Amino acid sequence: MTQDFVQALPVHVAADITVVSGANLGDAISFADELDLDDVYELRPVAAAQRLTLAPGTGGALVVAPGSTLGRAGHAVHLDATLTMMTATGTTTELLVLVEVDGASDVEAIYALPLSQLTPRTDYTLVGIDRSNARARFAEVACVSFARGTHVTMASGAQVMIEDLTVGDMVLTRDDGPRPLRWIGSNTVRAVGDFAPVRIRAGALNNENDLTVSPESRLFIYQRSDALGAGRAEVMVRARHLVNGDAIAQQHGGFVEYFQLLFDDHQIIYAEGIATETMLVDPRTRTVLPPDLIEALSQRPPDHARRVYMDLEVQQGLVTRPDVAAILRHASKR
Repeated sequence: MTQDFVQALPVHVAADITVVSGANLGDAISFADELDLDDVYELRPVAAAQRLTLAPGTGGALVVAPGSTLGRAGHAVHLDATLTMMTATGTTTELLVLVEVDGASDVEAIYALPLSQLTPRTDYTLVGIDRSNARARFAEVACVSFARGTHVTMASGAQVMIEDLTVGDMVLTRDDGPRPLRWIGSNTVRAVGDFAPVRIRAGALNNENDLTVSPESRLFIYQRSDALGAGRAEVMVRARHLVNGDAIAQQHGGFVEYFQLLFDDHQIIYAEGIATETMLVDPRTRTVLPPDLIEALSQRPPDHARRVYMDLEVQQGLVTRPDVAAILRHASKR
């Protein structure tokens, strides 16, 4: 069931977050067995998140991908725990602790993945350590998701809001025509930090209505001319790479209700008229699925057709310009 993927996570190295009051005074954040509740942590004033890029390993493991800013390629990365921190005002934030180990299972590095924004010179008291749900919380971050209210194009051409879909509904896919929905998931998360949803305003990519998706969602765009210089007409672009603070922006504040759509194969569907990928089952995301569905998917023959469209994804260097959305909009209309 493993498919190819890479995901760059905005993490802090352990030394960026240290205890300023408590039993472990002066220590960096660490894995669960070395932590004590009620210790107070602070983010160093000059600390900046860096990108840890993960790829699939053997047996469903996660490993450091080649070219990652942090870590050594091929080293395994384990999800150790979910930590809950509280500020003096009662606001809570969660961190995922990731542990990089070498081939001998010796700890090489520890990283903290904040699920909401951390502010320097702010006290964060450790009030919760959960060793059981780190995989599930990570899966929620990794899943391709659409916000409540998104219109999905059905096989009939009808536009149906995502929250009104049911398992078995026939949805129009780009490559396989009408296909039945296998599973629908939903969750509500805080709309903060790097994981705040991306809103693509009406018209930004020739869409009639606003489309709000998770930042790692990949959009499919057919260029009538290769305006990006990708060497091909068909490209996939992550939503977060299109953010320009104007027509395409992250929406910070409050909460967002997300929905995930799963088909028998990885598909491209039409959401608000934009061709967008659906959920990909891989070592990051499978935890959100019901056990019986995981078992059913694992029984598929090894040669079962799977699309991941990874060869279409555009390198970030080609889309790091503020006018990239306009370039793609015009390129798709020529």
